[in-house]
Amino acid sequence: MADLINLNRARKAKAKTANSAQAAQNRVRFGQTKAQKETLRLEQARATRAIDGAKQEN
Repeated sequence: MADLINLNRARKAKAKTANSAQAAQNRVRFGQTKAQKETLRLEQARATRAIDGAKQEN
């Protein structure tokens, strides 16, 4: 015989994992100090300039 599952429990468990993934992303995004955010922004700008500088125009 097949195992019975409670659909409400399954739905709530799926929502809980989705919410915890979103919470982890928010901790990374919003859990930084102003100095850390500025450093990250400068690193991204530097990488963009390096990529744009290496492009060849044909």
